[in-house]
Amino acid sequence: MKHCGTQTIETERLILRQFNSEDADAMFKNWANDEEVTKYLTWPPHGTVDVTTEILKQWVDSYKDEKYYQWAIVLKEIDEPIGSISAVGMKESINMIHIGYCIGRCWWNQGITSEALKAVIDFFFDKVEANRIESRHDVNNPHSGMVMKKCGMKYEGTLRSSDINNQGLNDSSWYAILRSDRLL
Repeated sequence: MKHCGTQTIETERLILRQFNSEDADAMFKNWANDEEVTKYLTWPPHGTVDVTTEILKQWVDSYKDEKYYQWAIVLKEIDEPIGSISAVGMKESINMIHIGYCIGRCWWNQGITSEALKAVIDFFFDKVEANRIESRHDVNNPHSGMVMKKCGMKYEGTLRSSDINNQGLNDSSWYAILRSDRLL
């Protein structure tokens, strides 16, 4: 793959950009402290903005690595981050990138996550030259799967007791899109 690091991506309603230290308050307020948002994630809700600040320091420092992809999902109309989307896994030998995302509850069911995911999929295929982009979700969080389907990802199966999140051990449904799928 041709890694190029987290670059700014613009869509109709969104700016996907690198996080910065000034994003801590918005991140904490808009999603990181919300138990509903983090219910099916692998990290717990942040108890204080200080936790968010420390996480952001790590993320900002990681931008030096051209293989690090972590975007703030910024809604243009309010000009602040409302969620995040990132490459949470990668397998160079098969040109595969695994994507994870979350968004504040106020912005659920508005097509925003799908808009962000579609833009990131395009980025990984067009700029990084990935061949496979995959993601997964807890079977008890079907809305996440609907986002994946809306972006052209195909359901590949459910793995029993294959993952762990804030709800404990769970079954996870896997989706993927291949470079060749875009040509169909």
